[in-house]
Order: sequence, then structure tokens, then C-alpha cells
Amino acid sequence: MRIRTALVALTGIAGIMATATPAEAASAVQIYRVYYDSPGTDTRSNSSLNAEYVVLKNTSRSGHSVKGWTLRDKSNHVYKIGTLTVGGGKYVTIHTGSGRNTASQLYWGSKAYVWNNTGDTAYLRTAGGSAADSCSWGSGGASKYC
Repeated sequence: MRIRTALVALTGIAGIMATATPAEAASAVQIYRVYYDSPGTDTRSNSSLNAEYVVLKNTSRSGHSVKGWTLRDKSNHVYKIGTLTVGGGKYVTIHTGSGRNTASQLYWGSKAYVWNNTGDTAYLRTAGGSAADSCSWGSGGASKYC
């Protein structure tokens, strides 16, 4: 009887495992590092704002379009990426302040800091709103590798 009960239990577990959905594949473009505490006193000058930034990395060998993707924080400050393809193995930096966008340097255009020094989360979402990646940190330090 014990063998039969064990067999029924194992069959039930196998059935559950067989119907489990596979984990969602990780995005090729991911948050690589967040510099959430710009050096020195927080003066809200453009240079200080631009020393607060997020670095994205394409972890694949081929280019990936991130047109319409968004980067946001817990307070729902949102930056929407325009037309951009991140080359294979390449990085893109999104600065908080203002500047001239290039293929590797983007500018949020904010007049205030976005990332909290005492802890926050950066969320990267696809144009369709699906989660691509996220990175969280607590207090202390100035940056976080994700």
C-alpha cells in the first residue's frame, strides 16, 4: 500500500511539473549599472544631474531595437527611449539631466534627481510594457552593478 501511495504522489508531482510553464527568457538588453548618487553636493546643476545615470548593456552578439522601451523608478518617473538599436555587446547610458542624444548617450531632460540614494528600483520595460529587467538597491554607496 505504501508503494502505491508513493507512486500516486510521484505521478501527481510529475503531472504538476509537466504542466509548469517555462521561465520567461531574459531580455538581451539589460540594466548593467545604476549610478544613483552623483558625486559631491546635490546642487541640481546639469552636470550634477548628468552624473546620475543608468547604463544598459546588450548582452547578445546582434543588435536589438529598444524603440519605445521605458526606464522608470518606484515613483513612476518615466523615460521613453526613442528610435535606437543597441549593437551587440554595446552599452547605452541614460543620464538624468539634459544633453544631446547620441547612439550611446541619452538624456532624460529632468531638472530633478530621479534615483533615490536611500534605495530605489530601476525598471526596464519593452515597448509593449513587458518587463525586460530591473535592478534594486538600498542605502549606501553611489552605484550598483545589476
